[in-house]
Amino acid sequence: MKNESNAAPQEAPASYKGPDRRRHRVYVTRNTEYHFRDGFCVAVRDRRTGEFLHGHLALHRRVEGGLKFFEQGGIAPNMGDPRPGESIYFGSHGPELVTSPLETVERPSKEMAGAYPSQTRKG
Repeated sequence: MKNESNAAPQEAPASYKGPDRRRHRVYVTRNTEYHFRDGFCVAVRDRRTGEFLHGHLALHRRVEGGLKFFEQGGIAPNMGDPRPGESIYFGSHGPELVTSPLETVERPSKEMAGAYPSQTRKG
């Protein structure tokens, strides 16, 4: 079965104990991929069509953390990197944005990272 997100699951080699120094990360929700380079969202891609979404509110923004929503109505914040089951929270440099829950966190292929739309970073 082909991985619909066109990215490899993000796993550090078992023998490596240091910090993860990889520059690219893809947060995958049911319908959308959020592509990050050095902590900033550089591309948002529709999983159904494979098209990049050029006007998405997440572009050029840094993740503030994750939010875990519970069936009973509670919310648990995570100020670190969002994990599967949590929603990505963008809270600065624009209106608040909360995604649907993450399915996976992956690394993009070299081809995908090279295909990101060219964009200038907003300050």
